[in-house]
Amino acid sequence: MKAMILAAGKGTRVRPLTYELPKPMIPILGKPVMAYLVEHLQRHGVSEIMVNVSYLHEKIEEYFGEGHQYGVQIGYSFEGYTNNQGEVVPEPLGSAGGIKKIQEFGGFFDETAVVLCGDALIDLDLKSALYEHRRKGAMATVITREVPWDKTSSYGVVVSDADGRVREFQEKPARADAKSNCASTGIYLFEPEVIDLIPSGEVFDIGSQLFPLLAQRGLPFYCQTRKFNWIDIGSVKDYWEVLQGVLTGGIGNMTVPGVQVEEGVWVGLNTRIDWNGTRIVGPVYIGSGCQIEAGATIIGPAWVGHGSHICSGARVVRSVLFEYTRVLPDVTLDELIVFKDYSVDRAGEMHHVTQADSGGWGNARDRRGMRRMDEDVVK
Repeated sequence: MKAMILAAGKGTRVRPLTYELPKPMIPILGKPVMAYLVEHLQRHGVSEIMVNVSYLHEKIEEYFGEGHQYGVQIGYSFEGYTNNQGEVVPEPLGSAGGIKKIQEFGGFFDETAVVLCGDALIDLDLKSALYEHRRKGAMATVITREVPWDKTSSYGVVVSDADGRVREFQEKPARADAKSNCASTGIYLFEPEVIDLIPSGEVFDIGSQLFPLLAQRGLPFYCQTRKFNWIDIGSVKDYWEVLQGVLTGGIGNMTVPGVQVEEGVWVGLNTRIDWNGTRIVGPVYIGSGCQIEAGATIIGPAWVGHGSHICSGARVVRSVLFEYTRVLPDVTLDELIVFKDYSVDRAGEMHHVTQADSGGWGNARDRRGMRRMDEDVVK
């Protein structure tokens, strides 16, 4: 079985995390979201994976290479161009347009293929889904999950008959207009004939264009409503909740890495904790090479990225700190995601470190900043 991971978008709703990272590279406990997807595909017998890339494409390509470390083959299809100044300009073709480009270039899709978005965690039984797809003689299948009716405006909604045949596809309908609460999870099974319907050289989307086309023509287009873990990182709030869920054990097939040194406290390699007056209440994961000074407090669920430094008197409460974050003495970070110079709270409100009400952290690699801090303590 072959697969394609959709990874060309900018992920604007997850800023500031995507200022320097493409969305599939957002880490969950130190590992990119897309890595979990590749591992899941490999466990279900997928050996060849194409990835369409555009925005910050080199981040994905450099990390995954050709996929040998995962036991699969990975190829890339770049969407964009180089301008007259030699600058690489991303220019995504849409989710369906990216599939068409791959097919026209090398004919990759010569059998049933799994297509999935690169920004969600899943534990779907792909073999079972493939069996049902073939049993019904489907040309295309969309995997759906029921969502609350007041959330339909955030999803593509599938309207189907009793046998699962799709009659209509609504792209993010308002609650009053929604005819179903079965949401597309961004996981599809396509036969090669589906790709023949995608126009060449155009920006074309799966949800808003290809699916309505399939339904209007009455082609064998089915949905499968399944119960499985589907964690969509559509926003910063979603990301915060995902990490909370992973740490509390609420997401299947995901375990906290590292060594458990206290009840609910895991640490990576070569991390130093001065326990004198320090309070750590799990679940907490502290990455490798971190330093936790005496008198610090960490209240979970919390993730402290590798190379970080929590100074004496600092309090980290239900927060996510990306790698190499230094939390300054006596500063409290409460329910925040801290990424380099920015913090984001649960509601998605973003602050820069220079703002008075959100300061208190720095770069743990900045030795000059550490010396300045020491001088202030002496004064």
